[in-house]
Formats: sequence, C-alpha cells, structure tokens
Amino acid sequence: MTSTTGNRTQTIASGLLALGMAATVGSALGFEHIGGYIPCMLCLLEREPYYYGIPVAAAAFLSSLLGAPSWLTRLLLAVAGIMMVVGAGMGVYHSGVEWHFWEGPTTCSTTVNAVTTDAGNLLDDLNTIKGPSCTEAAGRFLRLSFAGWNVIASVILAAIAFVGLRARKAA
Repeated sequence: MTSTTGNRTQTIASGLLALGMAATVGSALGFEHIGGYIPCMLCLLEREPYYYGIPVAAAAFLSSLLGAPSWLTRLLLAVAGIMMVVGAGMGVYHSGVEWHFWEGPTTCSTTVNAVTTDAGNLLDDLNTIKGPSCTEAAGRFLRLSFAGWNVIASVILAAIAFVGLRARKAA
C-alpha cells in the first residue's frame, strides 16, 4: 500500500497528537504523584479534554495507519483539535482566576485540610477534606503556572490536529 502525502501528514499529526496529549497529562499526574502536588478542582477539570482526547487521537492514528477513509481520520483529528481548544480555554480561565482577573468558582476557594492518618475516621475525613484553592498557583516556572503551561500545550496540540486535518490526499 502506498502512502500519499496527505495520509502521511495525517498519520504523523495524529501520532504526535496522541503522544503529546499523553505526555502532557502524564506530566500533570507525575507532578501529583511523584512531586506531591495536590491539584485543585479546576486543575482536575483541565485534564478532561486530555482524558477524552487521547483515545480519539489514537483512533485517528490507527485510522490513518490502517488506510481508513481520509474523512474518518480528519473527523477524529477535528474532534481532538476542538477538545484541545476547549482545554486551552479552560486553562485561560484558570490562569485568570490565579492572577485574580476574575472570580473562580465558589467551590474552589477552600484550602487543604489535614490528611487522614486514622482509618476509623476515613469517611468523616472524606467529607471534610477539600482540595487547594484554585486562586493560588501551586508554583510558577518562567512566570507561568501549570494552568498557563496547559494553555501553551493545548494550543500547540490543537495546531498539530488542525495541520493534520487540512492534509489532503495527493491527486
């Protein structure tokens, strides 16, 4: 089977998209589990486009790799790209909350309580322990918080998806 330029571009774009999404959300999970970072409610919501988008991007990759109709791969790339645009919007919103440009959700204004050490009080602690405030960045690197870096990652990933979407078969 011969591969056309459009199909090759779609294959590369969808593969990069799936890997980039997995690396981005994997990094967030790594900061959480290895680095001890506790995500706020908005941080957790910002991961959802990745959780839903990774299988879509992987399906686009398989679709292109296995020679499915180009329209199917393009449709899957479009869906994944839109998910990344939504993710970027969520990151902009969260960054604005952190910089105090606007108010965040009222459910995100609490601070972390003590972590449970007594298994007998586990159920009570689950009802009282709240995540960190969405208004305070857990840290900044080059003046950007995790939410800010999510905006950059989401925009780059959306661009990759849309480059693949625009690829056409050679005549």
